[in-house]
Amino acid sequence: MPLKLGILAGEASGDNLAAGLMAQLRRQAPHGEDIEFIGVGGPRMLALGLRSLASMERLSVNGFREPLMRLPELLGLLRRLAREIAAADVDAFIGVDFNVFNFLLEAALKKRGVRTVHYVSPSVYAWRSGRTRRVAKSADMLLCLYPFEPAFYRDTSVEAVFVGHPLADAIGPEAGDEPARQAVREALGLRGEATVLAILPGSRSSEVGLMIDSFVAAAKRFLVLHPQAQIVIPCLRPALRAKVEEALRAYPQLPVTLYDGDARQALVACDIALVKSGTSTLEAMLLSRPMVVSYRLGRLSYHFARWVLRTPYVALPNILSSSQLVPELLQDEATGAALAESLHEQLQRAHADGDYFEPFHALQRELRQSADEKAAAAVLRLLGS
Repeated sequence: MPLKLGILAGEASGDNLAAGLMAQLRRQAPHGEDIEFIGVGGPRMLALGLRSLASMERLSVNGFREPLMRLPELLGLLRRLAREIAAADVDAFIGVDFNVFNFLLEAALKKRGVRTVHYVSPSVYAWRSGRTRRVAKSADMLLCLYPFEPAFYRDTSVEAVFVGHPLADAIGPEAGDEPARQAVREALGLRGEATVLAILPGSRSSEVGLMIDSFVAAAKRFLVLHPQAQIVIPCLRPALRAKVEEALRAYPQLPVTLYDGDARQALVACDIALVKSGTSTLEAMLLSRPMVVSYRLGRLSYHFARWVLRTPYVALPNILSSSQLVPELLQDEATGAALAESLHEQLQRAHADGDYFEPFHALQRELRQSADEKAAAAVLRLLGS
């Protein structure tokens, strides 16, 4: 009989992660067995044969208010998915990121005797340690992207396995080399010889609203130090583009290129990046781009975060190295003047220090583990146990 696996991803990043895992599970299945996938996912998972039980769009929520407003609907969907996945007699269920919803679904399925896997550890290294016990109640196996994460689960029942980061596999040395840089600059209409500053204010409307004014002010001051520089800003969605364009109205002469798409092109094209804390800091590191990292929250949220945060760093390169590889300017420190000065300093250091990027390269080697293959092998091992 073919293997049957439940799987759920609730957003685009999870769709990409799950698709890589699904493809490898099919390749590694013993004796050429077929695998049937049922659950919820996006276009990449559907293209690999996922039998959809609900549209991924139904899981899309933003901020704090919308999840509360839609709570009855989401709880109803959760109960229905638990019933249908359990009734399908799956060999295991894999929740891909999307932590709150997937942990609840995994816990419900685990009570019904279904083996459960969660792909991507929550940030237990940064927040409350009690989350590790809640993860163990939901998942039999946890697939971790970072090498330090399994140690946090040593005293729990969950089997935590470091598989590496798919981004480190996808972004090879050639992805950020000079021919790639020049090709992207040409595609975006940027001058080949210019100093290019990439501004990455985030992918959520709330983040962009909090970050964009100080980021644009920093770009203006950066141009005083680098008069021939050009600026590039990715806009993932029309609503985000509107927020960026509104902020730019205060600086009509700023040489800014906006494009519709994700951060990768801007990072490949740039010499230096101003990045909102998040996955883009990892992408910048993997592409060997100097960066300054910043983040802002609402004042009450910031004071709460300072109270519960357990790590001294917010940028992934710093967390991974346990040292300040890249500057972090947070909250009230993130003024236009301070950000511009830090950008200038990092650009000068990267040009002057021949070993500037060696810590980036060492982290990339550590994260490049063929994550899809390792994750699939771990799941199949669980199924054979």
